[in-house]
Amino acid sequence: MTESIEFGSKRIDFQLEFSSRKSLGITVTPELAVLVKAPIDTPVEKVKEKLRKKARWIIRQQSFFLTFHPKMTDRKFVGGETYLYLGRQYRLKTNIDSIESVKLKGKFIEVTTLDKAKVKELVTSWYLQNAKKKLRAIALELIDKFKKYKVEPSSIVLREMPTRWGSCTAKGKIILNPELIKAPKGCIEYVIIHELCHLVHHDHTQKFINLQTKEMPTWEKWKMKLEKLLA
Repeated sequence: MTESIEFGSKRIDFQLEFSSRKSLGITVTPELAVLVKAPIDTPVEKVKEKLRKKARWIIRQQSFFLTFHPKMTDRKFVGGETYLYLGRQYRLKTNIDSIESVKLKGKFIEVTTLDKAKVKELVTSWYLQNAKKKLRAIALELIDKFKKYKVEPSSIVLREMPTRWGSCTAKGKIILNPELIKAPKGCIEYVIIHELCHLVHHDHTQKFINLQTKEMPTWEKWKMKLEKLLA
């Protein structure tokens, strides 16, 4: 069942499930959903009372996961628009020619095509190809560093994810959002290190935070940059 509580000016919606467990458990998912499992016959008001006590923690967890929610601005793919690539801004420039190409030239992303309707397709493909090459190269360097913990991802996969920058599956597969290619290298490293830390510590415990800080002392700086990216 779906319930909610008020905490200050905020409303916290949560999914409540009753089971044979002995204690109440609260989980905040990367999609910002709040899941509550409570012992059978627990009064709903008692559940809400517990959530009010944990409200600050829930809001902090949701704020933390927002780091991994890309904010994509709609583009028209016309000349003069600005685009990010590895944290730098470039202006889109279109040229008319029979040989199709996309390349960086000075402060421009130059797209050459006879059909301007293909500009979006060409730019999107160019971003994806660069993401495959650059993100994997950065990941491989960091994976090598983590071998000292006797962990290694089963694979690195690029996949469009509307609400995540990265994730790590139970089987050790690391999934990266190709949109990361628009972020500065430090942001990319932060996301990859975050997921590699999950190979050692599966939950966001203090041990997880300590390991992340050890491997990237400036992670909070890059986390903040990522939060503001593509707004």
